[in-house]
Amino acid sequence: MSEPTAVVHESYSFACMRCGHAWEQSYEIEHHVDAEGQEFVLYVADGRVVPSPLRRPECRNCEGHVVRIMRAGQVSSALSALHPPLQRRAG
Repeated sequence: MSEPTAVVHESYSFACMRCGHAWEQSYEIEHHVDAEGQEFVLYVADGRVVPSPLRRPECRNCEGHVVRIMRAGQVSSALSALHPPLQRRAG
């Protein structure tokens, strides 16, 4: 395979509308040119080439396909709001 002509880093938050599972994933989006000069893109997550998360996302928990895609940080922000850090009492 050819070396990428460009690599873009993107992160997304996902929420399954079927089971409520939420997660975040970062991707390296590699731009390539094939032997015929056609451009193509590979999504790499955790060192593996994976399908584009924007085409038909699948829930990691229930394998459902009704998944909401949001900007990065949405899941961690929601979890922080649900479980704020414990505050110690002075004393």
